[in-house]
Amino acid sequence: MPGALGAALAFLLVLIGLPSRPVSAAAGPRRALLDFRPILRNRSALAYSIAYCVHTWEMSALRGWVVTFLTFVAAQRPGAWTPLAPATVASVMGLLGVWASVWGNELSIRFGRRRFILGTMVASAALAGVIGFSAALPYAGSAALVLLYAMLIWSDSSSLTAGSAGSAAPGQRGATLAVHSTLGYAGGFLGPLVLGATLDLLGGASVLGWGVAFGHVTVALLLGALVFVWLRPADLAGDRSATAATAAAAPHRT
Repeated sequence: MPGALGAALAFLLVLIGLPSRPVSAAAGPRRALLDFRPILRNRSALAYSIAYCVHTWEMSALRGWVVTFLTFVAAQRPGAWTPLAPATVASVMGLLGVWASVWGNELSIRFGRRRFILGTMVASAALAGVIGFSAALPYAGSAALVLLYAMLIWSDSSSLTAGSAGSAAPGQRGATLAVHSTLGYAGGFLGPLVLGATLDLLGGASVLGWGVAFGHVTVALLLGALVFVWLRPADLAGDRSATAATAAAAPHRT
């Protein structure tokens, strides 16, 4: 019910608060509805979408396994101090993620979208490589690392979606976001599955098993970062880095 009320409120805010604009047809011949080839040729939008794929891979892997992981950590030291139960940590993680996503996009506007996203991916890959091994720590330390890791994961979420939508060619934004979401939730399907399969291959829950299982995310993120750099996505028009580049390229007036 709260989710439905939130969606209804968001609809009313958009309906009342956003100015109306006339609909204009895109120039050029009408494209077939399910022809996604132009979208896949858009290197900038594709870069953001592939990065979103590995982002959602990582986010869903943590979200799907965090309660089981923290329950394992708590079981290593019965009676130890547990300031937040595993399920509560998962809830707090989601709330912090919303905040991190909003502020992450603000930071990407201020400091450069590509730079922020790439830095977040590399930092997140480093933390993914150690988060599973934090099972050897006391519960409170492991839970704190999980919350830090979650904020890092969520921080580039809206930056990636805004980058993909902003890189779309005129008249192709809907199809671009369709590809973006498809790639993203394909990663969201695979992340928890691969983590669980890795854990099984290593004989089940153990500090080593959790370390390697979460560590597979490091590999996915680094591969995604390499593809992101290779495709060379563009900053958006409103990003400070893009504005500065435009101003530097403009001829000086006397």
